[in-house]
Amino acid sequence: MKKILLLLVFLSLYQGYSQSHSHGGATPMTFPDIEGYTTLKTDLHMHTVFSDGNVWPTIRVQEALRENLDAISLTEHLEYQPHKEDIPHPDRNRSFDLALAEAREHDLLIIRGSEITRSAPVGHNNAVFITDANKLLIEKPEKAFAETKKQGAFVFWNHPAWHRQRPKGNPIWSDFQIERAKKGELHGIEVINTTDYSEESLALALEQNLTIMGTSDIHGLVDWSYTEKGNHRPITLVFAKDKSLESLKEALFAGRTVAVYNSLLVGRAEYLKPLLAASIKVNSASYIEKTQVLKVELENTTSSDLLFENEMPYTFYSSSPVFEIEAGKTKTLQIKTLEPLQNIELRLKALGAYIAPKEHPIIEWKVSVD
Repeated sequence: MKKILLLLVFLSLYQGYSQSHSHGGATPMTFPDIEGYTTLKTDLHMHTVFSDGNVWPTIRVQEALRENLDAISLTEHLEYQPHKEDIPHPDRNRSFDLALAEAREHDLLIIRGSEITRSAPVGHNNAVFITDANKLLIEKPEKAFAETKKQGAFVFWNHPAWHRQRPKGNPIWSDFQIERAKKGELHGIEVINTTDYSEESLALALEQNLTIMGTSDIHGLVDWSYTEKGNHRPITLVFAKDKSLESLKEALFAGRTVAVYNSLLVGRAEYLKPLLAASIKVNSASYIEKTQVLKVELENTTSSDLLFENEMPYTFYSSSPVFEIEAGKTKTLQIKTLEPLQNIELRLKALGAYIAPKEHPIIEWKVSVD
């Protein structure tokens, strides 16, 4: 009887503990497709015990499935192997092989990748869509980059503003990067890495025509680093022709991306604006009886909270011109149109989004009034 009572006490404590540890960030991520493209949610910078991470590759697959990602790459450091005494592995492809086997029965794309790790000015760079990681383990960095091109890889510069390599916290477009870009060996740049957003990196992406990237650079558990803090991991939304490795690779080379970290969205206007337009659904639009106040219900269909500012000639009734629509929730605007309208152009500035340093996109929706 005592054993039964102890078991019941344990179960009640366990249930209470589980219920008190429910976090918003654990929900799957969702973003809409845009016209002509499928939106793929990707994280192309992660580590496991096969370099300097703290988890087995299968955990990375399980975490990605939990957050509803479409593609991941385990980009282990080629040169930096702090666990090699406990986990010796002469084959630098091993992490990919284990992740691929774990994901085989799931709709998750696993991309073969590695990280070339050097001090400044070379810095850290991820090569994804490689064919053999072992062949990149070359002492001279110029030869390592040449090998990535030979393998047809997409290469992006990791955390270029990292203060440990750049004490001022700003990226430097050095002769090394200039030469790599000139030779077609450098194609993208992280503007968001972990919790850091670099305006200067965004400026470089636009100036040098580099693909805009956002990554988690996760080493520990996603739960501990992001979910338990109420966050999602940073990701790159890739606008591909379909969900396949070939289409994903083509889209990355073409620069069709938006970097996302919670309510922060960063990308070129031609992709970020249609993404935001598709993210908001207009559920209804009708006048309050015997008034010229138009009620418009908006629904945020994404997993990111979205912040807007009124850019219309009309003002709001009983509302600030700056407002937020929480992820998956609705917001009703009351617009003082001054006269009855059959149609209205809803015009809002997306304050949490950037198409250039300090530049927010303005999004428009054509709304028919009931």
